[in-house]
Amino acid sequence: MTPLPRLFISAAHKSSGKTTVAIGLAAAFAARGVAVQPFKKGPDYIDPMWLTRAAGRACVNLDPHLQTPAAIGATFADAAAGCDLALIEGNKGLHDGLALDGSNSNAALAKQLGAPVVLVLDARGMTRGVAPLVLGFQAFDRDVRIAGVILNQVGGARHESKLRAALEAYTDVPVLGAIARDERLVLPERHLGLTPDAEFDGAAERVAQIATLVADGVDLDRVRAVAAAAPAWAGPAPQRPAATPRADVRIAIARDRAFGFYYADDLAALEAAGACLVPIDTLHDTSLPAVDGLFVGGGFPEVFMAELEANVALRHALRDAIAAGLPTYAECGGLMYLARSIRWGDRCAEMVGAIPGDVTMHAKPVGRGYVRLEALADHPWGQASGTVLHGHEFHHSSLDGLVPHTAFAYRVQRGHGVDGACDGVVVGRLVASYSHLRTGAGSDWAPRFVDFVRRCRATAAAPGLALAA
Repeated sequence: MTPLPRLFISAAHKSSGKTTVAIGLAAAFAARGVAVQPFKKGPDYIDPMWLTRAAGRACVNLDPHLQTPAAIGATFADAAAGCDLALIEGNKGLHDGLALDGSNSNAALAKQLGAPVVLVLDARGMTRGVAPLVLGFQAFDRDVRIAGVILNQVGGARHESKLRAALEAYTDVPVLGAIARDERLVLPERHLGLTPDAEFDGAAERVAQIATLVADGVDLDRVRAVAAAAPAWAGPAPQRPAATPRADVRIAIARDRAFGFYYADDLAALEAAGACLVPIDTLHDTSLPAVDGLFVGGGFPEVFMAELEANVALRHALRDAIAAGLPTYAECGGLMYLARSIRWGDRCAEMVGAIPGDVTMHAKPVGRGYVRLEALADHPWGQASGTVLHGHEFHHSSLDGLVPHTAFAYRVQRGHGVDGACDGVVVGRLVASYSHLRTGAGSDWAPRFVDFVRRCRATAAAPGLALAA
């Protein structure tokens, strides 16, 4: 067993400010020279973007619904290797989760990782009532160590003193800090949560500002002492990575303001499988570099539909390359971009046109939550028919006007996908789905896709296609 300082940032309920506090703590510690490894519970993409920027290390997701306990332990140990502090941000409230028994709750994850919990409490409208709230959380599960609280949205010195007095009089949980209401701590939101940091002008400055405000209100030395008091790590040892294979295929990946929903471990898995990832900017690049495959992840193409439409040269280059047989994988926002068009209200913009269908934005989610997919025979990667894969979806759009007898890669057992019954539109060597998969959750999509790209290159089945040498 080895020492591994770690901390779980949670809350009584969602929208308590725990993401802002986690960002502030990560950035404040990093500014002190502490190597902070951030983690995020659940399938979220956007919070990890901000945590990555704050810590200077790629945030890694831990998902009890999609990953086995063994996979979570291995993922955590590998990512935390060599860090000074592992900081895990929960989702929703401490005891919230899909399972009634709490087996996939934040509390369960904190227990598995042996991580002391710091509760971020939205103190608006509370004084003495903060004490029974904390006592209830302690009593509900005695195996969860609530090591301290951070009071958020405090209304002033008098309000803070009342909150502190109540907690000191009735509980044994220390107050590690109090953060006043401040508009500078608010990050912009829209229909799918926080705005990604890549879209936010002055994101680095805002993170530095949040770090200063959080450090002003929180005793960082006490917080770090709480993390240091975590029990020695009893989980799996970090696995020494094998020598990185020589990259023998080049895969273009859309990385820009419109597309950025990628899991850090998926990107690492693509590279470990032999892919050289070549970033492309769908907003500004006018040509596709010499590549063997294409990956367009999730994002917000609807927000940038005018700019994407205006980049006619790249849209046509992608359409022609996919039609010529370029192996392509697209998820959610990527599916939307590769469709014929996107309509949002009274606006409509032409997209790539590789998928014979049109996207319509809706006011409410069309598909939201975890999905279970059954691979079909039309899946071009060689995925065994009947294989069950688990992922998640969160989209406010539908794909309409598909031609009859459209081929699909998956039958939906749980979720919505494209039409409530199927997901993963297959057009030649293109697979485009509303579902997001994750290699670390058992789908192994990354090595499968790289192997598919490699096989397609070897067969040279697309004459005239400019592939990498």
